[in-house]
Amino acid sequence: MTTDSSLLGSELELQQQEDLYQQLLLQTMGQMQTENPDSKVIRPQPGMCVKTISEPAKQKVFVNICQSNSVPPPPEISREDLVELLQSEDPSGYRVPMSLGEPHAEIDNNSQGCTAYDVVINQEFFQMCQKDPLFEQFVILVSLEGLENKYNLELSRDWKVLKNRKFLGSVGEQNIRTKSRPVIEELQPQGNSSAPAKRPDFTLLVEPPAGDPEYLIAEIQLPGVPSSRSLVLDVGEDRLVLTARPSLFHLDLFHPFLIDQENSVAQYNKSTEILTVTLPVVSS
Repeated sequence: MTTDSSLLGSELELQQQEDLYQQLLLQTMGQMQTENPDSKVIRPQPGMCVKTISEPAKQKVFVNICQSNSVPPPPEISREDLVELLQSEDPSGYRVPMSLGEPHAEIDNNSQGCTAYDVVINQEFFQMCQKDPLFEQFVILVSLEGLENKYNLELSRDWKVLKNRKFLGSVGEQNIRTKSRPVIEELQPQGNSSAPAKRPDFTLLVEPPAGDPEYLIAEIQLPGVPSSRSLVLDVGEDRLVLTARPSLFHLDLFHPFLIDQENSVAQYNKSTEILTVTLPVVSS
């Protein structure tokens, strides 16, 4: 059996070209790293995908919250401290280090165009947030606020975490800082200038009023709350936790029903200053 030496030569040439390309790529990356020693390129791991819409255009937006140990963790904080922080006048005193990626165009499951953003946080902190709905809600909230501040957006707080998708699109590389910038020190509260958060007035309705309940509806009065952006709502299977910032209201309510968290809906009416939470009942 004979072999075609010209074919072997072509394959060898292609392999040499590929090796040369990889070598030049590594050299280029090394030069970039040398020229900018305060940053490095990382490829994060998928975490969770959050679906929301932009205001007022009502365009679909997906936020890929990713995880990487190359991003430093935030200071340790307990659940109790987080609740107290959300009630404070300036919750921005607690900062979550994150890398905010550029927007990229994607196609959703309905073959419609949409915009996606990648947010990278510390891997251990992300895994902790997965175990506690309040922390998960908090990290989604600060991710949305970070994107709004960086790209001058307005994103709806009526978001949805996709169950069967951790990432929309393909995971790309991000260039993150390895040297921290100077941070603003957190100022300690002076005296008792901030009043404790109040328990808001509310009513609970069951629909239908007779027979097996299908919905539990909570109507919560929030006078002085300017918009839904000031609200953090955590819906559990038998519990509803609402915090209105800064230090206005806090409601921690248990109820005798098992709730379908995935299909629960909340809407805040700025005119009446009433938050209506509709909770589908699974069983009582």
